[in-house]
Amino acid sequence: MKVSVSILRNKDNFDETIKALNNTHTDFIHIDVLDNTFVPFTSFELKDFSKIKSSTPYDIHIMSTNMEFQINEAIKLKPEIITIQYEAVRRKDIDKYLNLIKENGIRAGIAINPRTSIRKIKKYFKKIDYLLVMGVYAGQGGQEFIPKTIKKLKKLMKIKHDFLVGLDGGVNYEVTKLVCDKVDILVVGSYILSSNSYEDQILKLKHLKNN
Repeated sequence: MKVSVSILRNKDNFDETIKALNNTHTDFIHIDVLDNTFVPFTSFELKDFSKIKSSTPYDIHIMSTNMEFQINEAIKLKPEIITIQYEAVRRKDIDKYLNLIKENGIRAGIAINPRTSIRKIKKYFKKIDYLLVMGVYAGQGGQEFIPKTIKKLKKLMKIKHDFLVGLDGGVNYEVTKLVCDKVDILVVGSYILSSNSYEDQILKLKHLKNN
């Protein structure tokens, strides 16, 4: 199980947060892109990351109806993964966006909100590298994990697939104990960034999987 640290909580000093995370065992730095189109919040302008050198790969989650522009901005950063929010995209454009990401040698993912069923996205299973299951509703950090999400993760375990499965939203130590055998990537924000030691919190979560 890998840990992707969401830096949304520290958006006002994200550069310092990235420097600190580069000295930990985090596997990815998770960048949430909110631009007041899909949800009424803003987060980062991706161009601001171009001057930052990170030894940790980026994992970019785009929650925007201005999807093509944001994908092209994300591609410039050469992240490991770009994930598009399913509910923010017109269905006819999903294939186009997934192809755009993959053509640039980047893993392509889809994120789904709690009310979106796996059945609705099953037709994309052969086209994605990553499915990000939201444990909260996309858009704002610090929300509490929705327990029904675990049923969705269990269902995914029974379906044959070749993509990675991630969980994002409300993830802490207790949630991790419940899901660490059901996911490949955990996206964690406040649990790590509100602590005195990012490294200690990251290793606590990774240790659960090893046990």
